[in-house]
Amino acid sequence: MTSALAADLLVLLHLAFIVFVVLGGLLVWRWWRVVFLHLPASVWGVLLEFNGWQCPLTPLEQQLRIAAGEAGYSGSFIAYYLLPVIYPAGLTPGFQMALGAGALLINLVIYGWLLLRKHPMLK
Repeated sequence: MTSALAADLLVLLHLAFIVFVVLGGLLVWRWWRVVFLHLPASVWGVLLEFNGWQCPLTPLEQQLRIAAGEAGYSGSFIAYYLLPVIYPAGLTPGFQMALGAGALLINLVIYGWLLLRKHPMLK
């Protein structure tokens, strides 16, 4: 596998992880055991955003791109791939906090809805 292909696959994995963090709670509705993967992933994703940490996949992808002879980039995966699609401006700490809060809020709503529907004491 070439470094460029590995970097592209890593981008897809990274994007899938972000989608799982934000919407993975919906999978819990169908397959309850997913909660054991989703809750830690969500906590990790929200902590990354709230603390301004860089996901370990980002530097790995950048190294693979450089190894493939492509230009690397600075900043985060979100700033490089997602924000240009959604917003033309760069990633600011305030916006990063808003992303983390959005992911947290979406998950709180999903899990609250699941608890109200599934928990016998709440019926």
